[in-house]
Amino acid sequence: MIRWIAAIVGFIFYRFIGAFIGYIIGSLLEGLFKNTRVYTHTSSQQVTPADFELNLLSLASIVIKADGKVSPQEMQFVQSYFVQAYGKERANATFRTFNEVVKKREIAPQKICDYLRIRTRYESRLQIIHFLFNIAQADGHVSQPELDKLKEISNYLAVGHRDFESIKAMFFKNPDSAYKILEIDKTATVEEIKKAFRTMAKKYHPDKLQHMDEAYRKGAQEKFQKVQEAYEQLQKEKGF
Repeated sequence: MIRWIAAIVGFIFYRFIGAFIGYIIGSLLEGLFKNTRVYTHTSSQQVTPADFELNLLSLASIVIKADGKVSPQEMQFVQSYFVQAYGKERANATFRTFNEVVKKREIAPQKICDYLRIRTRYESRLQIIHFLFNIAQADGHVSQPELDKLKEISNYLAVGHRDFESIKAMFFKNPDSAYKILEIDKTATVEEIKKAFRTMAKKYHPDKLQHMDEAYRKGAQEKFQKVQEAYEQLQKEKGF
């Protein structure tokens, strides 16, 4: 639409050459506008990729510092993840901005989450929680302070309790993990298990994150795999 408006304006002032130049400029503006809507919510509000990366990094730092120490393994996980998602040059630029601006002041998780909540899709927020759990577990253990902070962030992002418990169960192995991942009770019937699997497979399908970068789609694949494994475990237990 922008390219044609620019072409018409160009034609009015400079005839055919003006229309041609206007069309080219309009096309460039459309491309720029499209690139700033990667993480849009269904509302009119939006978050640019740069803002999304910086806010995500801020949440990562909150989780890393939750237990009062900074784990080298957790820092390495975040750095590797950002490089994989955005490339080394872009990731380094984000880290520089983070070091120069964000780390110099206290980070309020509620303010960050309020900003992201109204500008990102629900499935994107689920992936954020999964990403933060991966950070917490990077040193081999999710501490209680980290878990408490993850729960707080999840609440601020308006992630449902059962969805949070489902993702949590992917990182905490116990006899009930498969049921929690599928968001069902241990008393669930075979038909209820099958229905839950279809629902969760649809919710966590990687196609839900086609609007995001490859690293996030990879994270979605990990969640999807955990759902499949939980279902297969219950198939063996229940004999169906």
